[in-house]
Amino acid sequence: MQNLLENLNSEQLAAVTLPDQSALILAGAGSGKTRVLTTRIAWLIQTGNLTPGGVLAVTFTNKAAREMLTRISAMLPISTRGMWVGTFHGLCNRFLRAHHRDAGLPQLFQILDSQDQQAAIKRLLKALNVDEEPREAQYFINAAKEEGKRAKDVEIGDEITRRKAEIYAAYDEQCQREGVVDFAELLLRTYEVLSRNEVLREHYRARFHHILVDEFQDTNRLQYRWLKLLAGPKNVMFAVGDDDQSIYRFRGANVGNMAEFERDFRVENVIRLEQNYRSQGNILSAANALIAHNKKRLGKNLWTSAGSGEPVRIYEAQSDAYEASWLTEEVQSLKRSGLRLAEIGVLYRSNAQSRIIEHALFSAGMPYRVYGGLRYFERMEIKHALAYLRLAANPDDDGAFLRVANFPARGIGARSLEALQDAAKAGGASLYKAASGLSGKAGASVAAFVRIVDSLKAETQQLPLPETVEVMLERSGLLAFYKAERDGADRVENLNELVNAAAAFINEAEEHDLSAFLAHASLESGENQAAEGTDALQLMTVHSAKGLEFSAVFATGLEEGLFPHEQSALEDDGLEEERRLMYVAITRARTRLYLCHAQTRMLHGQTRYNVASRFIDEIPQEVVKRLTPPMRSVAERGRFDDQAWAPAPEKAFKAKTAGHGFRIGQAVQHPKFGQGVIVNAEGSGTDARLQINFGKQGMKWLALEYAKLTAGS
Repeated sequence: MQNLLENLNSEQLAAVTLPDQSALILAGAGSGKTRVLTTRIAWLIQTGNLTPGGVLAVTFTNKAAREMLTRISAMLPISTRGMWVGTFHGLCNRFLRAHHRDAGLPQLFQILDSQDQQAAIKRLLKALNVDEEPREAQYFINAAKEEGKRAKDVEIGDEITRRKAEIYAAYDEQCQREGVVDFAELLLRTYEVLSRNEVLREHYRARFHHILVDEFQDTNRLQYRWLKLLAGPKNVMFAVGDDDQSIYRFRGANVGNMAEFERDFRVENVIRLEQNYRSQGNILSAANALIAHNKKRLGKNLWTSAGSGEPVRIYEAQSDAYEASWLTEEVQSLKRSGLRLAEIGVLYRSNAQSRIIEHALFSAGMPYRVYGGLRYFERMEIKHALAYLRLAANPDDDGAFLRVANFPARGIGARSLEALQDAAKAGGASLYKAASGLSGKAGASVAAFVRIVDSLKAETQQLPLPETVEVMLERSGLLAFYKAERDGADRVENLNELVNAAAAFINEAEEHDLSAFLAHASLESGENQAAEGTDALQLMTVHSAKGLEFSAVFATGLEEGLFPHEQSALEDDGLEEERRLMYVAITRARTRLYLCHAQTRMLHGQTRYNVASRFIDEIPQEVVKRLTPPMRSVAERGRFDDQAWAPAPEKAFKAKTAGHGFRIGQAVQHPKFGQGVIVNAEGSGTDARLQINFGKQGMKWLALEYAKLTAGS
């Protein structure tokens, strides 16, 4: 017994040895939550309160489940085989395999992954002869299931919703007929079986008296309802989570479940694990001060016995290119001081930001690895875009032709392409040249694509390189396709970044030729990702960094509209979630933290003038070391208001166009949209137009001549 509990701090010990009642453990970043969770299970078994077969522990990743089982095995000489430790989907799969008859499923039912599900929906839509985007239907179906709703339960408010509900009903029938289930179905089907089958429900309630849940802040509504149903009125729930690290709302996570859990289970024990074993004091002071600006939180304050450590370093670059160049030099300096590259994390809010950083690293010959994603030039949407550019440069490029002939979909199927390839081979010609010899429906579809290639080549011949990319994005249909996707925002940002890449290529290589740019893109793709086992710098989005830690962390692009993202001003709780995301970024660092931002950043091939993120202002000055001359004080500038984008700092950035009396960063008032901040400008005199962030009213371009703007207070 003593061995299990030794080396636990007082809060960890209290959590592990809690009496037989439901509890909420608020586990701060780096506070040893996995240790508490696994030790709690081991302690319950060792004290006779639980048998191994009575363990039900829910995690969010298979990796976390495996780690828990490994730790328990190391603590106790027992077999973990009978334990139910796994993800929601894994545990529901186990339940449905055991009770497939009660669930109305064949014994050997198959599980559809996301791609399989989309293919099944596409097949259904074709059979129904319904003109609907498969991904939109997929999103609708999964969102309904995660709310616990069948097609008959969906509220019909308009004809579009009615059509999607009918597709959902037909999809359910198809899956039932074929004996398959998707991921969302696993949870919903299990919930329905337990709801209607009292015998089964009581059996599992008796078996799993103690239910333990990791990362509770990431549960969605149906997952919480599933847990409540399984727990009943007498079972004990041990929920471990951190509301300050709830950053997955876009996946359906509901941070409000934690407050509901307190009420629903009449929780008397809320234990805060606040001692941090990862970060030094100044890093934690920065994190605590930042997150304290969120109003909707349960509250805790991280501390460490490791001392204050180094100050948080803030670097302000002249431009995004300077930011990337400085970052590369600083990483090289850290490496020379003895720090391994693998111990350094470079974080960014948006995937598109990686492009310019990757370019700087590539130029310096520094090995790096993009964690949880692909390098910029390897991303699917970028490969599609480059294929269109290759066709504009050379229509006879068969590889590019095959890649995008039917993307976005334009009715050119596999058989049409096979017929075209046969014709090309027979005539010893390229696919482009052979297209004119194809007849019938296939010939018409291919001819329509050839016309796109022809117009693209003709339109872009005399255009500057960045404008060539912009025209391609429009004419190809790529931008429209990804904008129509519910989850396509990241891909749209990546495509727009390609315009910046073209502009940067002109500035650096002093080349304007499309073929030269394509050769440059090829050189920067493929071989530069560090091989497995190589010491390499770690690049990732902040979302991907959750659960990781590094000796040194660079949080980049800390500018208003980028981080916090401009979209957050339009969403309820959007800014608070952005701040939680920043909190996650800060708490990844053990000993050294850099916060970086740029005065200017390329956007759509043009320079955008930026205001430093409010999150920098929210960090106490006494824990900060500025690596560049300080801006005007917060007192002089005025603080940001979470409900609106407040007046920006007057940092003497003049608009790149003059003659209209307004400047970038100036607060303005509009009779319809209210108060806003100027973030960009184009044109001059009566032709000028301003881009203004109106907070919840959104980002808008207004022609100055008709805008009726007045200077804000």
